[in-house]
Amino acid sequence: MGPRSRGPRTSGASRPCPCACAERVGHEAPAADTCAIIVAGGSGERFGDPRGKQFVELCGLPMLSWSVMAFDRAPSVARIVIVCAPERAAKVEKDVLSPLTLAKPLALAPSGATRQESVRSGLSALPRDLEFVAVHDAARPLVETEMIERAVATVREDGTLAGAILAARSIDTLKLVEGDMIVATPDRSFYWAAQTPQVFRSAKLVAAHRAAAREEYEGTDDASLVERLGGRVRVVECSRDNIKVTVPEDLAIAEATLERRLLT
Repeated sequence: MGPRSRGPRTSGASRPCPCACAERVGHEAPAADTCAIIVAGGSGERFGDPRGKQFVELCGLPMLSWSVMAFDRAPSVARIVIVCAPERAAKVEKDVLSPLTLAKPLALAPSGATRQESVRSGLSALPRDLEFVAVHDAARPLVETEMIERAVATVREDGTLAGAILAARSIDTLKLVEGDMIVATPDRSFYWAAQTPQVFRSAKLVAAHRAAAREEYEGTDDASLVERLGGRVRVVECSRDNIKVTVPEDLAIAEATLERRLLT
């Protein structure tokens, strides 16, 4: 399965935006200079659903649909790439995309054996003329358009930055442990929990992934690949609502949050 492209959809059901993005983004629309890569290649093993958690229903739509809609509404985003298992491409088309009315062109790219390989596959569908790329996990369905725009604007407005990531300050006391013994209690004010989307200058992220592949380095996120090449990456504080759905209990939290947004 190579990258599969499709133009914007002008028919289908339209869903209300749960994040009131039109009011929050502002009156002056930024340039559409960003490609969004949504990584949806997970097997669902940890979640305990053979369909893959990206297809589990959340407020009447597959989980993946909510991320697609958020990026489709983002003024900065010019194109969306969904990375999924080749055998699930038809399911993405039928269950995720067909019910939506989308304004942005969209392509599917095949997932790899690891998340890092999947992102690299998504980068192969990256248009050469788009300056920025936003990488997002489909398991974070509560991302808001306003969050996306702030992350992109942070990189766009500071030429010294290679990227910016959404993150939340650590609120828990952290312990450094060896075996089962505590050896230190670090100052939590220095620690943030990384989220997605993570936004980068396209050339910087492509170079970072090429270097990682060449050196057989496996990072825990895209920012770590850029950091190891000396790229400056800034954190953008965002809502704690932007959770990663990992276990079934997380789904109830995500659904309650979405329902609250849809009622306001």
